[in-house]
Amino acid sequence: MLALTAAAHTPHVALTEVADPSPLPSEAVVAVRAVSLNRGEVKRLETMEAGAVTGWDLAGEVVQAAADGSGPAQGARVVGLKFPPGAWAQRVAVSTADLAELPDAVSFEQAACLPVAGVTALLAFDVIGSVIGRRVAVTGASGGVGHFALQLARDAGAHEILAVARRTEGLAELGATEVVTELEPEGEPLDAVLDAIGGPVLGAAIQRVAPDGTVVSFASTVTEPVTYPTRALFGASPGAKVYGLLVFPESRKHGGTAGHLARLARRVADGKLHVPIDLTTSWRDAGQAIEALLDRRVKGKAVLTLD
Repeated sequence: MLALTAAAHTPHVALTEVADPSPLPSEAVVAVRAVSLNRGEVKRLETMEAGAVTGWDLAGEVVQAAADGSGPAQGARVVGLKFPPGAWAQRVAVSTADLAELPDAVSFEQAACLPVAGVTALLAFDVIGSVIGRRVAVTGASGGVGHFALQLARDAGAHEILAVARRTEGLAELGATEVVTELEPEGEPLDAVLDAIGGPVLGAAIQRVAPDGTVVSFASTVTEPVTYPTRALFGASPGAKVYGLLVFPESRKHGGTAGHLARLARRVADGKLHVPIDLTTSWRDAGQAIEALLDRRVKGKAVLTLD
């Protein structure tokens, strides 16, 4: 079968022949129809061994149900999270703990955007708890997680939603009540912050968090150290916490991502969740999509279809 594999030269990906998957009893084999790209997996390509397959997000059809009887049946349309990575292939063995059936109204392209970005946003709000009547900030709001987080905060009853992003167009329509290009370290206290940037932005978030509030750090797009006056946390905001969230170990606490994926897919089908697809192209043009993502020319998600 064909797969996108790591390659030595830019854009560090090539379409090559690889072995068919050998599923465990708890895994279903999925014929992949679409995958979405995440910055983390794309940035890893140049350091991976040539010929290795990566990729986390996928959507397609079950061509072989799990031998242990768990998960969707053969022929089901599904969305899945592949971990360890390996989603960029024609056929992929996926744990049924990370596989959910799709409503007919949800396309493969929409579904492929849900696993890492959508589940990260859901897990962040699980950590934060109720945001009814509270003030929430989302940094990196123009990215995939940010788009989902704004909508989830709005629908969960947040009173004010501050979106922080370089590209600000369209964020108010997703639920932001205020849109800025920079998070200032001084200002009205924030009950919850979902941070995708790190560095000085995370430092500013820690200085703005309210007493008993929560800062969830789930990504780092800058490599600068995080600094803040220590008293700004324990003195000005007693009870506040900074929580590091990585989707893979966090989801294991919930027994996998299948339930989260099903919730997200239902919201998409019901018209309650907009999927932020900015670029859709064939996986034969993966190099161009990868370069666009790394150059920050993609607002939201980039999707590859398998033809």
